[in-house]
Amino acid sequence: MSVNSILYAVLIVGGVGLFIGIALGIAGKFLSVEVDEKEVAIREALPGNNCGGCGYPGCDGLAAAIASGESEPSACPVGGAPVAKKIADILGVEAEVVPKVAYVSCSGDCDKAKDKYNYYGNMSCQDAANIPGGGAKACSYGCLGLGSCVKACEFDAIHIVNGKALVDREKCKACGKCVAACPKGLISIIPADHQYMVKCRSKDKGRDVMQACTAGCIGCGLCAKNCPNDAIDFEYNLATINQDKCKNCGICAAKCPKKVIEKLS
Repeated sequence: MSVNSILYAVLIVGGVGLFIGIALGIAGKFLSVEVDEKEVAIREALPGNNCGGCGYPGCDGLAAAIASGESEPSACPVGGAPVAKKIADILGVEAEVVPKVAYVSCSGDCDKAKDKYNYYGNMSCQDAANIPGGGAKACSYGCLGLGSCVKACEFDAIHIVNGKALVDREKCKACGKCVAACPKGLISIIPADHQYMVKCRSKDKGRDVMQACTAGCIGCGLCAKNCPNDAIDFEYNLATINQDKCKNCGICAAKCPKKVIEKLS
């Protein structure tokens, strides 16, 4: 092979490479997607659990929502106050963080709730809820105690204790996965500063409640009659506390004959 042939080959290869490089540069400029620097910074500040507890499809979705103003800097339940503060600093705003925690509205553990039958074997709460009668417990509203919420929790913050789900408030990140996993709808996310809650979801009449569980709301109305702030509401035989009116006086808990109203802190 002559020297000229080698030079021609080098020039051709070099020319093709240069052409491709220029073409890619031009294409990259025209086809580039504008990046929101705030969104990138917010995404880096988020913990990366992608739990969905914020209501968005993972941390990427939340970062975009916060950057666009659709969501608040404190929207990440896992990150809590420290992450909210970082995001607020990125946006140049103040962050108002209300700590939240999961709460199980049921008192029916093995000592208090009666069973219709004994079940032995592997079954999820959803499986049990789909069985006629809604599971082994006599109360069709109560915690099934089969641990679907435990399996859903990424933070080891909920466990089955004596046949009923119990939340570890120190570990709970209020991500909401246990809420979605409970087929009975017993778990909710509440502000951590709530002091009194009704630990029951049964809508049956008092006589039927007492036949199923010794710790259920019987709808007697004593809590509402004695509340000085008119903070107790009744619907379908079940008492609920209006937290906007509640002054945390504790009278309702003291007057409840079944001790269903619980002081949290």
